[in-house]
Amino acid sequence: MTAADTFPKLLRENAARIGGRPACREKDMGIWQSWTWTQIADEVRALACGLAALGFKPGDRIVIVGDNRPRLYWTMTAAQAIGGVPVPVYQDAVADEMAYVVDHAGARFAMAEDQEQVDKLMEIMPRCAQLEQIVYDDRRGMRNYHQAFLHDFDTVQEKGRDFDREHPDFYEQSVAAGKGSDVSVMLYTSGTTGKPKGVVLNHANVMCTARNNQKMEGLDDRDEILAYLPMAWVGDHIFSFGQNYTAGFCVNCPESPATVMQDLRDIGPTYFFAPPRIFENILTAVMVRMEDASAIKRAGFDFFMGLAARVGTRILDRKPVGLVDRALYALGDLLVYGPLKNTLGFSRIRLAYTAGEAIGPDIFDFFRALGINLKQLYGMTEASVFITVQPDGEITPDAVGRPAPEVEVKIAESGEVLFRGPGTFVEYYKNPEATAETKDPQGWVHTGDAGLFLENGHLKIIDRAKDVGRLTDGTLFAPKYIENKLKFFPNIKEAVAFGANRDSAAAFINIDATAMGNWAERNNIAYGGYTELASNPQVLKIIKGHVEQVNRDLARDPHLGGSQIARFLVLHKELDADDGELTRTRKVRRPFIAERYAPLIEALYSGAATGHIETEVTFEDGRKGQLKADIAIVDADTFPIAAPLKKAG
Repeated sequence: MTAADTFPKLLRENAARIGGRPACREKDMGIWQSWTWTQIADEVRALACGLAALGFKPGDRIVIVGDNRPRLYWTMTAAQAIGGVPVPVYQDAVADEMAYVVDHAGARFAMAEDQEQVDKLMEIMPRCAQLEQIVYDDRRGMRNYHQAFLHDFDTVQEKGRDFDREHPDFYEQSVAAGKGSDVSVMLYTSGTTGKPKGVVLNHANVMCTARNNQKMEGLDDRDEILAYLPMAWVGDHIFSFGQNYTAGFCVNCPESPATVMQDLRDIGPTYFFAPPRIFENILTAVMVRMEDASAIKRAGFDFFMGLAARVGTRILDRKPVGLVDRALYALGDLLVYGPLKNTLGFSRIRLAYTAGEAIGPDIFDFFRALGINLKQLYGMTEASVFITVQPDGEITPDAVGRPAPEVEVKIAESGEVLFRGPGTFVEYYKNPEATAETKDPQGWVHTGDAGLFLENGHLKIIDRAKDVGRLTDGTLFAPKYIENKLKFFPNIKEAVAFGANRDSAAAFINIDATAMGNWAERNNIAYGGYTELASNPQVLKIIKGHVEQVNRDLARDPHLGGSQIARFLVLHKELDADDGELTRTRKVRRPFIAERYAPLIEALYSGAATGHIETEVTFEDGRKGQLKADIAIVDADTFPIAAPLKKAG
């Protein structure tokens, strides 16, 4: 039997092979609802035929917008079944961002989760003339919407079942006509430097990388994963869709973004992915709770976590550990590690990944010390995620692993990381120039990241190649490297470093409102909001300590020691995707920030004690407002740079 080469064919295969196994769950009104592979096959067939009845044709694009919902995932397969292309959109995208994707993709159809997303789609319809039909999942709030182009999901499926009876061969023939080289999905990049690009992936791209990683890690239909990251992000597409189909495991959709941690505890997944910020937030929450615990509990926690830091990762990696330490670690697992993992929903995790940014060594080691098999991977949308992965037993916080199965990686003379493999994207949609710039005729893709291979064959990412610069004295300046060091502190949520073509490095910092707010409450310090807390002299003193610790670390590196942070300021507002300062995946938009906050940058380098800024902000209800502030600028101590190591002989 020929292996299924498209996801609709694989769905049919799973229904025949493991039809009774749970394929997905959703928590609704506090109750988990489950669907088997057989049930999903029936749901997808009805939806595909319903879309065809509405006029959906091969080659059509359908934008999908909303939180992680089974019906939105089914829409992907339904569109693929009749030769269409799903185009997931970030659910928190504002109307203008959504309009760009809908218009650029040329989408005639849209699948929306609820009234909020329907309203955004209806708002942009005058600008997106090709958008004809909108289907919605959640009926709440839709009672008075009577437009002819709006369709309830259940009604579309009813039309589909009627269509299926009238055209009994349509669905099977459409699925059979699909090929692995057909476009499977179009995912838009985050757009850190300009308009997002539509990355075209085919079925072979997604299925091969999903299967290769599945085989490497031993994933199967007994595993469980929680789908909570944006569906428009390639990571979710691979983990919650691609591997859901190739491994046959169950994908669990939380009730809402607000209930993710509770739903995580309900499910207790065996397979988990989170960007570093999620792990940082979890650790911050744990430490905040421990600050409020009794002295006895804090002492016990500190003792056993100290033990775990010393021997936990060695036990996880099956390395020699003394009998006394093993016995104490087992006791710690009973008293501390086990209950903590159970509280977090991590008790059953046998494989966890993190990627997207560098993760702090202390944070990485904290979770591994608990016995959680947390690994780093390096990937991108253009690779269908996997470029490198850390194999078991070869896990360190300072590198991102070896090349993934069937993937080749090399370093260009410029220091840029290049790769090619089965997941290499087809093209950027409607952008042949950008495609040619990124992917050469031999299939090598330019990642835009600067990196190097360590002696053990693992890849180490230094920074974005285009962001690496030099100070006026020639010192290497790697802003992302510095920013990640700053963000390793729980009190710092975001950072933006400056220094290219300047005499010294400087930084903007966002404090973590949760961590610093808890500190303020414990110390009886009153504050009225983020802005007031960020300007508190004691907060600035704490952040100054963190900056100077980073400077000490940088001073040990003879190559980067000259880029220590001479001055910094704590911004009066949090950097926000709605204000255009971050992408939807929380990556810093450097050019935009440099332009928007130019007066503050100049103040940092002018020697001024304060900087004045007036910025437009977007409130939660979409209204715009003006925020004015005078921001204190802090001088930080710098330290002597370590001498380069002399070569023997």
